[in-house]
Amino acid sequence: MSTGAGPGRSTPGQERVVAIIPARLGSTRFPRKVLANRTGKLLVQHVFEAASRASSVQRVVIATDSDEVARAVAGFGAEAIMTSVEHANGTSRLGEAAGRLGLSPRDIVVNVQGDEPEIEPEVIDAAVAALRASDAPTATVASPFRADENPGDPNLVKVVRRRDGCALYFSRGAIPYPRAAGQAPAQPLRHIGLYVYRTAFLRVYASLEPTPLEQTEVLEQLRILEHGHAMAVAVHPSRGVGIDTPEQYEAFVARYRAGSRT
Repeated sequence: MSTGAGPGRSTPGQERVVAIIPARLGSTRFPRKVLANRTGKLLVQHVFEAASRASSVQRVVIATDSDEVARAVAGFGAEAIMTSVEHANGTSRLGEAAGRLGLSPRDIVVNVQGDEPEIEPEVIDAAVAALRASDAPTATVASPFRADENPGDPNLVKVVRRRDGCALYFSRGAIPYPRAAGQAPAQPLRHIGLYVYRTAFLRVYASLEPTPLEQTEVLEQLRILEHGHAMAVAVHPSRGVGIDTPEQYEAFVARYRAGSRT
């Protein structure tokens, strides 16, 4: 996070870039995961530190509905903002947080998931750059699949892009599906669960009804596409792994202690 002159510092008239990390204690598969601390740091602290290293970001805030989380993050110097317990998803929570922070309609909000401790700062910067280079009101990131990743795994979300670089579709299924044998001209891309929004669009999103494809795939970003809004997609390699289960957290702890990622 920039603290002086440079690409991460806003100037008068320029939009601000604020990273907001939704962090709640309730999690079906791994309750209280944001406060897991077997590395010597809270899981959400790893996320906060990664977001703070992004050169495009001027401010990092943790949005929570838990006093316990707010107290915990204050312990490592993070700024917390309290939000309602009624939000159905992280995007909705971001909208409330942006309003409480007094952000302008043109300001940029980065939604950094609170369970992505290995998110690379460069991936955040790529998403912000994609938004700035596009007329789309929101942006995200895709990464080429690594050799050890299976594009057919439904836990790895795929995205295909339009010719202008915006998202055509997201799916848990194998897209694009190579029907013919041999090398396919369109290669699969793994979606990275990082989103960047113009603040004004967060208010638009809050007014959108859930959609059939969103509910079928259980992918909230499809609501944006189904309602006819564009999402720019930056392509940037990423080795980050989200933490959904205790087993995934144990694997992260092992990587952290070994000083490497898989």
